[in-house]
Amino acid sequence: MKGFGSILQDYLEYHRITQTEFADRLGISNKHMNEIINGTTNLSPELMIAISILTDIDINTIFFVEHKKSVYDKLLKKYKSEKEIQKFLNSFHLNEMQKKKWITLRDSTSVAQNAIDLLNFLELKDFEVYDNYIEKRIIYKKLDYADQKKIYLWLRHCDKLIADVQVTKYSSNRLNDLFDDLKKERMKPFNKERIIQILSQYGIILCIEDALGGSKIRGCTMVKHKTPVIYLTTYFKEKSSFYFTLYHELGHIKTHYNRLINKIVEFDNEEKEADAFSLNQMIPRKIWDIINECYDERERICLENNIPLCFLYSRLAYEKKISYSSKEYNEHIEKINI
Repeated sequence: MKGFGSILQDYLEYHRITQTEFADRLGISNKHMNEIINGTTNLSPELMIAISILTDIDINTIFFVEHKKSVYDKLLKKYKSEKEIQKFLNSFHLNEMQKKKWITLRDSTSVAQNAIDLLNFLELKDFEVYDNYIEKRIIYKKLDYADQKKIYLWLRHCDKLIADVQVTKYSSNRLNDLFDDLKKERMKPFNKERIIQILSQYGIILCIEDALGGSKIRGCTMVKHKTPVIYLTTYFKEKSSFYFTLYHELGHIKTHYNRLINKIVEFDNEEKEADAFSLNQMIPRKIWDIINECYDERERICLENNIPLCFLYSRLAYEKKISYSSKEYNEHIEKINI
């Protein structure tokens, strides 16, 4: 790949300027000039500026073309052929991202352009920093249940969706007020936009977005510039499972705020802790004990305490007191469409 050299060659030919003459104008040797034209050397910032001044070609154009060449050369050195480069790029699920309109491929036939478009989406300098960056941003004790790359691509897409979202200043002192508002909200018919608005009033961004096919993650949380952000997928078909995951992520914010600054952290013990927090928010332990003691009064107890019946029967199934296939469980499911 010649990079800017081919553009410069066309410019010189159009304006009837010899390579020797232009080399003299730049103050470089004919050999160096030939290397620039043939793309066998990289342009220094000083030469880019000089060429832009002499030709009136936009410096951004020169830089962009040279950057594309640099990215391509690094990939070719590592993967040896364009076929292998494209195979590597496809590991980022380019086709699916393009179908979902997460990414725009300006020339899908160009390996070099695909690489640049992907880096723009990832917002990374080059692919050499990818592994180190993702290891710092997504920290899992175990990865056997989740595709780390799919998770990161989903996160990048969600990041772009919330880039301009404004919420009030977050304060941990207001979390109990938030839980009170959610306690009222969950008794109403499910409304995604209303839940997003409630969280925003307490300084928390909630983004609910479709994930890449085969992604096993249902939700995650991080803190961006002091603002907690909860990302949830659209896999939820029932109200109880949605609230379980929402409370789970709110539990992380309540307990692990400082650890979540600019990264996702998931360890087994912390996940179990967040699960326990979620179950307690849905049906507090004291009320659950009463339900178990007064089982025939379980629905009355729940309604008196602003607990949706779908929460009750989901908890009963969760604790294997009833079956997920049972009539009473299925009669009380509140299906949702996100």
